[in-house]
Amino acid sequence: MTTVSPPAVRLRRPGWRDPRLLGGLVLVALSVALGGYAVAAAGRTVPVLATPSALVPGDEVDVDALVVRQVRLAEAGDLYLRADRPVEDALVAVRTVGPGEMVPLGAVAPATALDVRSVSVTSKAALSEQVVPGASVDLWFVPDAGSGDPPGEPRQLATGLTVAEVSDAGGAFSVGGGTTVHVLVPVDRLPEVLGALASDGSVEVVPVAGVVP
Repeated sequence: MTTVSPPAVRLRRPGWRDPRLLGGLVLVALSVALGGYAVAAAGRTVPVLATPSALVPGDEVDVDALVVRQVRLAEAGDLYLRADRPVEDALVAVRTVGPGEMVPLGAVAPATALDVRSVSVTSKAALSEQVVPGASVDLWFVPDAGSGDPPGEPRQLATGLTVAEVSDAGGAFSVGGGTTVHVLVPVDRLPEVLGALASDGSVEVVPVAGVVP
């Protein structure tokens, strides 16, 4: 009886047309491309504008006076005032931006959108050291005593107002008795605040505790 041996199986080197080899090459190419994109995205920066000094509501935003910072913000870069995009309208600050901070788009608006007015208040009492530009304050009216009677109860005129400027009679920034504080009052509160300033009594500026510029 003669036994026939099966033919030997020889391993062949895969050719360029082998689908397994082509699939592996595609996966390697995709991995390299995605890795390169991730590295490039991580190192990409956007030019964002920052303010060298504090901005308070009502301040005109001079784009030329702002400084450019190259930062890695990715999609968040669209939330800030950009140096590579034109500013068509005259802008004003609508909320406080601290010195050195990037300027959020939500902190600026066209001048026509500002609904506050600057009102000068000269306090008879000594001011707190916390009453500085950008600080949040309340306004209180203290009636004068009339005909020897004790003064009436103080009443709150407005709360959470922003200080735009603090100056003495000579115009220098200071804190103390007789200092003039320029506060930004919402338009709908102007009648009461202006009426109190014209009344017999004093309007006092009280800082909001824990709120600093």
